[in-house]
Amino acid sequence: MEHDSQLKLYTAVAARLKEAHTAVRALQVPESVRKALIRKLLVVTAAAKHDLPDAARRLERLMKDLDEGRFPEGD
Repeated sequence: MEHDSQLKLYTAVAARLKEAHTAVRALQVPESVRKALIRKLLVVTAAAKHDLPDAARRLERLMKDLDEGRFPEGD
């Protein structure tokens, strides 16, 4: 049973990561900000390999920041 819930979470995180990459690509922001956002997405992707629930939380936090127009500082 736990395997099923883990698989559902994995599927949800993968779909949300795809959404996040699409959202970042569509943003009209300086390239340095886009790079910072992509780095954050890569961190979430790496985290998903070791701690899926933590990756899901990080991703939701990042998506909320994007939705609210809060972007990281560029280089």
